[in-house]
Amino acid sequence: MSRDVCFSTATELAHRIRTREISVTEVVQAHLAQIERVNPKVNAIVTLTAEQALADARAKDAALARGETPGPLFGLPVAHKDLVPTRGIRTTFGSPIYRDHVPDQDALLVERLRAAGAVTFGKTNTPEFGAGSQTFNEVFGRTLNPYDLTKTCGGSSGGAAVALACGLVPLAGGSDTGGSLRNPASFCNVVGLRGAVGRVPPWPTDNAWAFLHVPGPMARTVADAALMLSVLAGPDRRSPIAIAESGDRFRAPLGRDFKGVRIAWSRDLGGLPIDRRVTKTLDAQRATFETLGCVVEDGEPDFADARHVFQVQRALAFATRYGPLLERHRHQIKDTVIWNVEEGLKLTAKEIGEADVQRTRLYHRVREFMERHEFLLLPAVQVPPFDVTQPYITEINGVRLPTYIDWMRVCSDITVTGLPAISVPAGFTDDGLPIGLQIVGRHQDEWGVLQLAHAFEQATGFHRRRPPLAG
Repeated sequence: MSRDVCFSTATELAHRIRTREISVTEVVQAHLAQIERVNPKVNAIVTLTAEQALADARAKDAALARGETPGPLFGLPVAHKDLVPTRGIRTTFGSPIYRDHVPDQDALLVERLRAAGAVTFGKTNTPEFGAGSQTFNEVFGRTLNPYDLTKTCGGSSGGAAVALACGLVPLAGGSDTGGSLRNPASFCNVVGLRGAVGRVPPWPTDNAWAFLHVPGPMARTVADAALMLSVLAGPDRRSPIAIAESGDRFRAPLGRDFKGVRIAWSRDLGGLPIDRRVTKTLDAQRATFETLGCVVEDGEPDFADARHVFQVQRALAFATRYGPLLERHRHQIKDTVIWNVEEGLKLTAKEIGEADVQRTRLYHRVREFMERHEFLLLPAVQVPPFDVTQPYITEINGVRLPTYIDWMRVCSDITVTGLPAISVPAGFTDDGLPIGLQIVGRHQDEWGVLQLAHAFEQATGFHRRRPPLAG
């Protein structure tokens, strides 16, 4: 029964709990047993709050017995990325500087999951300060890909993706700047949704108007990601960029007829180097969308200047947030974070202003393209999962990459548009490594993105394949 519970969908588990077919305590105990058995092999959950979770489970069972109305995530285990503040639970940001840091407040994402009835299990591993799409740090070490323990799980929401793939939790919180929800989802055969800027309000934050960093849901199915988004989304007075629309709509059925819907199919986003194994895997899925009734056309918008805009805005954010830390703790910070901070400190007002203008022009080019195509489909990653001892990719198909984040441009170029994007399981390489497809929608149209991803998921069933070590 334990394995059956651990790989049930969140939607199914929530229903079984509400109807009292299974108790919250049984659900929590099953997942804790799975964590005890599997987590030592992959290092996904790095701070486990088992006793607190069991106490919460017993309290929830008592509340249900009293006839209290359960929330949409009532009794569902959830783990939080170790970049997300959790009141009373150690939050290290993957940095030795914060090795013993215990926040006195919850992030908005944590508040909303608690309010919806979720049971907190602890924290998942992340790169130092979330920098880089490879999950390792000096505090907890590496998180391994459950489909091949010699490979990386991606990042920066790497621990979250592995926890989902291994049945340690049915839902996990993450965040995305240049692909940190989409990349690990692709590498671990799960779902990661980067919503529109403001859909899930970022709080706390030192820059309330920032557009790069987006909190969001991860799950094993699209419907579960939508369920989680329904709780996370919605306005909050602490966030001036929060979208006013309630998240309730994301609990509606995802079915839709896609006959005649025009989508753009991009193999390389206009010339980015893409590993041939990724291209081969995704090319095989183009016909799936034609079978769904879509009109599939080759093409992509002009993404000129997208890389420059992302690099400037990211460097500026790093300089603002981590510049003071660099002055005091340089010897405790990894080289890529130091480089990113120093790049930001060198920026001039002219360069920052020009990047804002370039981003505006890019937005309108993409907007005009998306008026003709409802969706843009492209790889979620440029390479399959790579050696876990390699910090980042430096070359693809013989093309040298200038920085530690250039191998993720299929995601970071999309980031600067502000459009919603999802990574959904789309197949495996010949040696069994997961590959994700990225679906990008129109401005603030997460609903459409979820609907198309759900239709593809149901047509292919790749999400049902799980790593053998998970049972």
